[in-house]
Amino acid sequence: MIDIPRMVEHFLQLVRIDSLSRKERKVALALKKDLSALGASVSFDDAGKKVNGNVGNLIAKIPGNRSAPTLLLSAHMDTVVPGEGIKPILDGEIVRSDGTTILGGDDKSGISIIVETLRSLKGENLPHGDIEVIFTVCEEIGLAGAKHLDVSRLKSRYGLVLDCTGTGRLFTHSPSSDRMEFTVHGLEAHAGMCPERGISAIKVAAEALADMRLGRIDDETTANVGTIEGGMATNIVPNKTSVKAEARSHSEEKLQEQTDHMRRCFQEAASRHGVQVDGKYVQAWIDEKIWRDYDRMAVPTDSEIVRLVTKAARDLGLKIETRSTGGGCDANVFNKKGITVVNLATGMHDIHTVKEWVSTGEMASSASILLQTIVLNAQGA
Repeated sequence: MIDIPRMVEHFLQLVRIDSLSRKERKVALALKKDLSALGASVSFDDAGKKVNGNVGNLIAKIPGNRSAPTLLLSAHMDTVVPGEGIKPILDGEIVRSDGTTILGGDDKSGISIIVETLRSLKGENLPHGDIEVIFTVCEEIGLAGAKHLDVSRLKSRYGLVLDCTGTGRLFTHSPSSDRMEFTVHGLEAHAGMCPERGISAIKVAAEALADMRLGRIDDETTANVGTIEGGMATNIVPNKTSVKAEARSHSEEKLQEQTDHMRRCFQEAASRHGVQVDGKYVQAWIDEKIWRDYDRMAVPTDSEIVRLVTKAARDLGLKIETRSTGGGCDANVFNKKGITVVNLATGMHDIHTVKEWVSTGEMASSASILLQTIVLNAQGA
């Protein structure tokens, strides 16, 4: 049985510990203590050094009391801003912040569900195989902790990430994502005395964006321009503008098409802008950096982990729905590295805002499903 008050108290304690990306050490040490008390061997890898953080991924291994496939459980320790000095407020079954910060349910709700499940396993001596717990760093800044995790240290071939909104949801599909940085190079000039001797990098960027398909492209594909920076003063024709963007799709072909389209928009806009200055022709040009942020997750509904979770929910009389999402998470990385992982909802809502809240009842439902999944895995069900 899940001890709901114990889980909620753990969650309240956890969100009070600041853990912005690259600054997760304090919460990591608290979790090391929690897991060690449950008989886990706990270590940290070198991901912290690789991401310029103050701690690495937490890796805990709990020996089973049955012979069964090793199961991976994971959540991330970092939170987004504003996430310092969080003051959680418990109102019935709802936990929210005081409105000046986020709550940190993303993803400390997932962490507390995992810890409470492990406590219930031990307290009731329920059957379970070996369990590997990974609490990652820097998920919020590009899944960086998971990307630097050496999975050769793990035995698990399947498992669960607990890191999505709502309840009764099991996300089995999420998109691939390309990240892009375009730097538009123009030519500076005095904006009042001789603007015709300049090329406005801001204007070139504006034309590129005006021609660009953005937002919801189709039911599988999205694209967004997130930041634009450029210019030095109103009386200077700007010679440089930086644009950061992304594209995502569940289809590799559509993702490539959208990424190519965004590149062409910049190249074509630059080709339309040039100027003759002192007998020399100067052309606007684009410096681009494009890289794969993460690859898609596409786990079949007949996979072992999906079968276990859906059976667990059914055994408990709870609803579970396999779904697709437009977001990425550590599960994308684990699947790319050969571990079949899906993403279970944790009861968090309005994440990445100061209106964020968590339903403790939904947390309890997810914890019950997780506990039953572990037992079924041990029973070979």
